[in-house]
Amino acid sequence: MDEELRSLAGRLRGESGGSVAYERLLVTEDREELAGVLTEHERPLWAREMAAFRLGCAGDRRAFEVLVLLLNHRDPARCVSAAHALATLNDPRTPRAAAALATNELRVAYALLPVRLLTRLRAPESAPALITVLRRRLTPGDPHWRVALACVEGLGALEDKRAGDVLRLARAHPRLTAAAEAALARVD
Repeated sequence: MDEELRSLAGRLRGESGGSVAYERLLVTEDREELAGVLTEHERPLWAREMAAFRLGCAGDRRAFEVLVLLLNHRDPARCVSAAHALATLNDPRTPRAAAALATNELRVAYALLPVRLLTRLRAPESAPALITVLRRRLTPGDPHWRVALACVEGLGALEDKRAGDVLRLARAHPRLTAAAEAALARVD
């Protein structure tokens, strides 16, 4: 069992109460059984998450929609698991979905994991989305500085020259200065 699955299993064991259904979803190798959990009525969220994570990590694209929904969940632990499974899944729809989630101003409080996923994916959509999100976070009084910092770090990792202007602006923000300088050194 890899580290990500171990972490997910520990968290979901508590949510499920260690039920027989939990144990079955943790060990089954039957992808049809896992896929069925995604569409069955009245399945608890923990069961859908376990099934989607396991399918995503196995490269089964039937998990995509549930994983995208979990990537935008209010619980950061669910977002982390979904981001890992989406990166492993390697579905061509993932960069567009992550960019849409990251740039949705109504959900900016939940944009941190989509931003990090975009950096990890290194897709054509990654840098433009991070630039857009960072530019919005540079407005005076914006409370989402962690999202801005993830964008700065991501743009540095992507080494995309289009980020130069917004990274120069980010230097003026005390919480972003050091990261923006480091990112600019990689971009310029």
